Amino acid sequence: MSSIAEIRQTTEHKMHQSLESLKGNLSKVRTGRPNPQILDTVHIEYYGSMLPLSQVANLSLLDARTIGVAPWEKGLGAKIEKAIRESDLGLNPQSQGDLIRVPMPPMTEERRKELTKVVKGEGEGAKVAIRNLRRDANEHVKRLVKDKLASEDDERRAQEDIQKLTDRMIGEVDRLVASKEQDILAV
Repeated sequence: MSSIAEIRQTTEHKMHQSLESLKGNLSKVRTGRPNPQILDTVHIEYYGSMLPLSQVANLSLLDARTIGVAPWEKGLGAKIEKAIRESDLGLNPQSQGDLIRVPMPPMTEERRKELTKVVKGEGEGAKVAIRNLRRDANEHVKRLVKDKLASEDDERRAQEDIQKLTDRMIGEVDRLVASKEQDILAV
């Protein structure tokens, strides 16, 4: 059996993992501004291994609407261009010598609304995961009390502590979602 401190520590760690997962999912949602991270999902075959684009090329912002991809090796340009075009990102890269320009098409109002729904859905998923972790932690604490390894006062304090942690994490989820929504709605 674990202690209340271990339960809290494990719960906090898992809640942080939920937040990191949310951050990763939100970084893949396209915003009004181009962000080289949108290409993180694109993988290139490189000497028999599938590698993320960022490990075979430099990614940068060329201007307010264009991402630049500079392959580290000459022969990779065509492969990179094909991989970006075939990804489900709806992008149309163009080679310009050693540089691949990836123009970001302007987003329609309808698309922005769809993306804000996606972002809210991701946020709700993260909140559900955090609340489930709170429930699991509270059940573990109750089991400790039932097995006479902790007092009812310890249980009450632990539940208050876990609730404060949960509130803090859900506040962070709300902040991340609101920030991403602003990015999507920014022109």
